[in-house]
Amino acid sequence: MSNALEVCHLTKDYGSFKLDDLSFTVPGGTIMGLIGENGAGKSTTIKCILNLIHRDGGEISVFGLDAVRDERAVKSQVGVVLDESLFHDTLNPVQIGKILSKLYPNWDGGCYGDYLRKFELPEKKTVKTFSRGMKMKLAIAAAFAARPRLLILDEATSGLDPVVRDEILDEFLNFIQDEDHAILISSHITSDLEKAADYITYLHKGRAVLTGAKDELLAAYGKLVCSRTDLERVDRSLLAGSRVGQFGCEALVKARPAFARRYPGLPVAPATLEDIMVFTGKGDAQ
Repeated sequence: MSNALEVCHLTKDYGSFKLDDLSFTVPGGTIMGLIGENGAGKSTTIKCILNLIHRDGGEISVFGLDAVRDERAVKSQVGVVLDESLFHDTLNPVQIGKILSKLYPNWDGGCYGDYLRKFELPEKKTVKTFSRGMKMKLAIAAAFAARPRLLILDEATSGLDPVVRDEILDEFLNFIQDEDHAILISSHITSDLEKAADYITYLHKGRAVLTGAKDELLAAYGKLVCSRTDLERVDRSLLAGSRVGQFGCEALVKARPAFARRYPGLPVAPATLEDIMVFTGKGDAQ
């Protein structure tokens, strides 16, 4: 399995914010979830990959092609769905398809029409009459019709109802059944990534706190709920962060199997991606 996307030591310095030495890899046939708080650097990373902003350092390759030097060839293989619709409100899906067919060399009008029907999008109604979910479905239909090998999505499922999100996630999972395809998706909705992602990269203040296989991360981390007395006797090196409340304490355990062997009397529940984000981002909180 070859790599669809390689980001190596990526740096972008705005002065007030710095994306600092970021590295991760997206193998073919997989989905990489990019998570982090607002302002963590997710959108900056995507803009650097798409060469929409100039990077200050590092290398980015898409299917072995340099994202800057081979920009035209790279963009012909990449489909993009952003948080907001890029289509003019006065256009309808048929008109949009005609415009995009002239812009994308691999445009597949049949595929586009199939997705319009699958998503039950009215072909003759203008975009301004569409709900947010319909606009997102239209953007995804257009992205698939461009016949990309790599899909890059920035908060593409945010603000959508659970039924629509589930429908769209199924389409993403179908897309990567071809090992020549891959997806990078930035999302605040960690439950979506728990369902669909194969890999996770967690950004915090411009740095990659964690990157790796999702199942391995979820297997390694655990959530401890205990008394303050129990928390005080735990080796802090085994914890990624803790929170002390009025009625008890919570902590993120970094190595669940090792912790269970050392403290068999303290039950540790599986952690979610949201737990990992909250505790590793905030550290210890009183």
